[in-house]
Formats: sequence, structure tokens, C-alpha cells
Amino acid sequence: MFFFVIISLVVGFIFLQQGMYIVPQQQVWIVQRLGRYKRRLEPGLNWIFPLADIVAYRHSLKEEAIDVPEQTAITQDNVSVILDGIVYVKIFDPFAASYGVKNPLHALTQLVQTTMRSEIGKIALDKTFEERETLNAKIVEAINLAAVSWGIQCLRYEIKDIKMPEDIRKAMELQMTAERQKRAHILESEGLRQAQINESEGQRQAQINIAIGMREKIVLESEAAKIDRINRAQGEAEAIESLSRAAANGIELIAISLGHTGGEKAAALQIAEKYIEAFRQLAKEGNTIVLPSNLQHPGSMVAEAMAIYETLKRKAPPYPLPTMESIPQK
Repeated sequence: MFFFVIISLVVGFIFLQQGMYIVPQQQVWIVQRLGRYKRRLEPGLNWIFPLADIVAYRHSLKEEAIDVPEQTAITQDNVSVILDGIVYVKIFDPFAASYGVKNPLHALTQLVQTTMRSEIGKIALDKTFEERETLNAKIVEAINLAAVSWGIQCLRYEIKDIKMPEDIRKAMELQMTAERQKRAHILESEGLRQAQINESEGQRQAQINIAIGMREKIVLESEAAKIDRINRAQGEAEAIESLSRAAANGIELIAISLGHTGGEKAAALQIAEKYIEAFRQLAKEGNTIVLPSNLQHPGSMVAEAMAIYETLKRKAPPYPLPTMESIPQK
């Protein structure tokens, strides 16, 4: 009897031990009973019915990075390239991951490779490197669209390396060198053109400034000449006016003197002196001179001058003799 109890306890302990499972955090286990899905075991202590229930699948809910092996792909311009990558996935539905596909990670890797070949074939080799980010986004979108029934979500995809044939690589290097040289020549020519434009603009502006300066100089000179002519004209006018006034005053004084006693004799004497002085000046200025026949009698010359004076006096209209008070004083 005692032996039977011991055996029962041992069998019960083994039975209980076989039915107890501790599931780690961020994991989900799928339980099948007699080959059919029964339930999922959450993290912590779980108990299943031994012999009838078994843990068929164990899934981790953590994000997992999967290396994509190298593969050959052909670009749009028929260039063969070798590329590899890495894909980050996460299981969000353990039931679909268990029963939607066999070996989901392998299926996902194959899907990544085929999608990558398809997307590479849509672009040219020159665009492969510069459109790397766009290419990664398209691959992620295509994977999520196909793997939704597998309970797997692709978070991101990155192309690690793109290798190309050696001759293509050298040709691309030569092309890039030629492109850089082309850009350098273009920039140099643009610089020379801009320098010539700036130089011509500077010369043009200098000519404009010179023309403006010359025009201003001419204007100033003309203004100065105008002012000088005006000043000269005003000076000459004032001089003529002063001389005229002086002559008028002298004539008026002579006229007043003529009205006094002995004035006519004084005038006759002055006329005779002027007459003789005129002949003296003629003798200085020329070699040839016409002289009157009675030059040896100065008295006759004086008499002749007085006769001329008397003739002019008789022909002049009578007018009242001015006085000293009527003469304007300057």
C-alpha cells in the first residue's frame, strides 16, 4: 500500500511538472490539443493538460533584424548589380504567423529578395544610389502588403551594399570625372563671363561719369562765361554811361561858361588850340599829311577855327542857357 502511494505521488508530480510552463516576457506560445489550436500562453506561469496539450509554436514579439543574402539584380538599363540588405520585422499576430505560412522568416526573406529585384529593375543604374531611400520605402510597402496574412509587419528595410561590375564602375568613375571637369569648365567660363560683364559695366559707368563730369564742367564754364560777359557788359554799360554823363556835364559846363562875359573868346581860344593839336597828332601818326596853304600864319588858322565856330553857332537852334544848379551832381 505504501509503495502504491509513493508511486502515485511520483506520477502526479511528473504529471504536474509536464503540464507547467513559464513563458518569458515578450513571447507568446501556441498550444494545440490533439493537433488542433487550443489557446495561446501569455508571459508568466501557465498550466496545460499533459499528454493531450502540447506547445506547438513559440513566437517572440520583439523586433528582429534579418540579413538578406546577396543577390544579383538587373537595372532598367540592363546592368547587373549585386546587392544585399537587412530587414527589420515584428510579429503582431502569433496565430497568423503559426498557421498562415510555414517558416515565416524564410518566406519573408524570399519576399524581400524578389521585391528588391523588382524595384531595382524599375530604375536606372545612375539613379540607384540617389534614390536609395525611395527604394527602401517601396520595398517596405510591398512587403507589408504581401505579409499581412502572415501576421508579420516589416518596420523598415535598408540596402547595405550595392556592387557592380568592375568595368561599369570604372566607366562611372570616368563619367563622374568628366562631369566634374565639365562643371569646372562651366563655372570657370561663367566666372570669366561675369568678370567681363562687370568690367564692361565698370567701363560704361566710368564713361558715363566722365560724360556727366564733362557736361557739368561745360555747363559751369558756360555759366561762368555768361556771368563774365554779363559783368563785362554791365561794366562797359556803366563806363559808357559814366563817360556820357561826364561828357554831358562837360558840355553843360561849357554852355554855362559861354553865357558868361568872355566865354566866347575862351571857347574860340580852346578851339584854336584843339585845331593846332590835331595837326600835331597827324604829323606823329603818318608820313604823309595834307596841310592847309596858310600853315605859316597861325593866326589865320585860329581865325578859320573861329569862323567854323560862328557858323555852327548861327545854325544851332536857340535854347536857354543852363545854370550850375540845373546840372545833375554825381
